[in-house]
Amino acid sequence: MRKKRRQYTCEEKAIILKRHLVEREALSDLCDETGCHATMVTRWQ
Repeated sequence: MRKKRRQYTCEEKAIILKRHLVEREALSDLCDETGCHATMVTRWQ
């Protein structure tokens, strides 16, 4: 059976982007923690 895709809310996207862009956290660490892919985060930018 296939896994359902995770839908991120606008608030979750903003928090992840803020942590990456403002707080300078590594994208790979954020992706490991949240379960998202790096390419998805760069699209959100």
